[in-house]
Amino acid sequence: MKDETSDNIPIVVIEGLSKSYLRGSQIIPVLQDVSFSIGEGEFLALMGPSGSGKSTLLNLIAGIDKVDTGTILVRGTDITGLSEAALASWRATHVGFIFQFYNLMPVLTAFENVELPLLLTSLSRKKRKEHVEMVLSVVGLTDRMDHYPSQLSGGQQQRVAIARAIVTDPDILVADEPTGDLDRVSAEDILNLMDNLVSKFGKTAIMVTHDPKAAEKAHKIGRLEKGELSGDTP
Repeated sequence: MKDETSDNIPIVVIEGLSKSYLRGSQIIPVLQDVSFSIGEGEFLALMGPSGSGKSTLLNLIAGIDKVDTGTILVRGTDITGLSEAALASWRATHVGFIFQFYNLMPVLTAFENVELPLLLTSLSRKKRKEHVEMVLSVVGLTDRMDHYPSQLSGGQQQRVAIARAIVTDPDILVADEPTGDLDRVSAEDILNLMDNLVSKFGKTAIMVTHDPKAAEKAHKIGRLEKGELSGDTP
């Protein structure tokens, strides 16, 4: 992916990243010598055919998977050198996850689902309540905080998931096909919300998508093909 001049300070810097998987006795290369950076407050969409390595790259940036070679710096921390325990702690503080199928706990209300990441912090119950109510207000669901996932539409469930992702004020938001299970109207609402989180609240977002319309919301589009990354600005 070609570097583009930006006034934004890079929040993610990737150098020489490669990743392969073992299938039986065969080594399958997924990413090859990928290098690029993401500026703070930018919105990057990752596109490419199935099997091109989009989700793998997203998982590596989020610290879910480990690289074979290369470095990933997030706010100056090389996460490729962290132990599993340190990496888990880093993820809880610095990364907000948004999934295609929401991953909400069905037995918990919207409020309780959003509160879950805060239970791992030292915040008091009062402070947790303040944080949860604030982010539910940001996503427009203050009047649904006592509802269970089964009582919410798909778009509302994804809003709860986004509120849960931002409640710890993470450095980066990673979204894997966040609109893939939604109708067009709900998808547009979610994309507008993500765009608002970037433009108004200064969040840095990285989204994997197959949908060119969804990718148009991003500041930059990274295209993966046969393990290599190229990019452009929409």
